[in-house]
Amino acid sequence: MMTRSWGLAGLLAVAGLSLWLLIASPSALLGFDGGKLGVALLVTTAWGSLLLLHRVPRSEFEGRAALGEWRAWIGLGFMLVAVAYYLAKVQVFQGAELWRNPEAGAVGRHLVLLLIAWAVLSQVLSSRWRGAVGEDERDREIARHAADWGHGALIFGVIGIAVTLGLSPASRLAWATPAMVSSLLVFALMWGWLCEYAASAVYYWRDRH
Repeated sequence: MMTRSWGLAGLLAVAGLSLWLLIASPSALLGFDGGKLGVALLVTTAWGSLLLLHRVPRSEFEGRAALGEWRAWIGLGFMLVAVAYYLAKVQVFQGAELWRNPEAGAVGRHLVLLLIAWAVLSQVLSSRWRGAVGEDERDREIARHAADWGHGALIFGVIGIAVTLGLSPASRLAWATPAMVSSLLVFALMWGWLCEYAASAVYYWRDRH
């Protein structure tokens, strides 16, 4: 148990370092692109998490939280990283042509890698519940309410973008390049997922307490 706790603490420390490298990109300090190192460390953290999950007995997982709650908390962590990274790098999408902007392409690849890592980790987590009841009426009810929060957040984000573009004078829309608008729509999706995972985690937490 002590070794497992130290392993979890180490993974959290590496994840924090990788997030700093992604957001700050201290190339002047390190002498190379810190963003690439941050992505590499995030992938390493994801694989370390997979290894840790494989070593933990399923009974220990089931005793602490349901599958839906594990998914909610891990998904919330991944979405927080993705949203924070996007907000820190949103200025790179101000170019008129996305495919000719290497910085924007790098940010897009990093976000895709984050989503892939979460998808793989989610599948491994689900495999730990194979042969057991992974969802009951409570889980379905929480999922329905959380999805309502996610849909509402997505709709709010899309309407906010539409209103901003529709009501702002053309002289103040120099920032609204096609690349920027498309990135904002992707951000609206991430915002919806973030709110859905957050709502699901809160519902499970309230139900247990």
